[in-house]
Amino acid sequence: MRVVRAEWMAAAAGAGQFPPPGEPEVAFLGRSNVGKSSLLNRLVGRRQLARTSSVPGKTRLVHWYRVEGGAGETWLVDLPGYGYAKVSRVERERWQPLVESYLESRPTLRAAVLLQDLRRDWSEDERLLIEWLAQRRVPTLVALTKSDKLKPMRRARRVRELREAIGLPAGAVVATSATSGLGIADLWRAISAPAAVEPARSEP
Repeated sequence: MRVVRAEWMAAAAGAGQFPPPGEPEVAFLGRSNVGKSSLLNRLVGRRQLARTSSVPGKTRLVHWYRVEGGAGETWLVDLPGYGYAKVSRVERERWQPLVESYLESRPTLRAAVLLQDLRRDWSEDERLLIEWLAQRRVPTLVALTKSDKLKPMRRARRVRELREAIGLPAGAVVATSATSGLGIADLWRAISAPAAVEPARSEP
């Protein structure tokens, strides 16, 4: 998608601070330090729209970004990362109800994009999260981040391995790089048509 305008709109530390529902929203979530802010910046073609940091756990609020492009207006939503973060355990535990309240109750949520470092194995945390989203009928995409860190043959093999482990349709798992721009157009296409993405199914 050709982005003509992108701007930060709001931040919230609790459900009571969420902005009124309006345009379709796409949520981005993943482990701390997986590269959410960098990928968001690359998607919108802005270097510092979402603030990046080498410190895991920098994003501690829910952030909304309004994006205008040829396909209309979409709001991208940056959720706090899970897993290791250089913050207190108590603060990390506050994030879970914040994130869940957004994902469960936001009427304008159109899709969720779960970020996964291409070099990491698909873990129980990610499996449970994608099942949790499926139970709530949230169309889900997976963006494999930092794909530029591997050489092409190794990268292709890792993409095949992770697609098999994740179990979503091939078009719902996209290899990306915020550094090189790899997969950015493919991810925009997938985001623009989330109705075609089948939510992951839990085993009976």
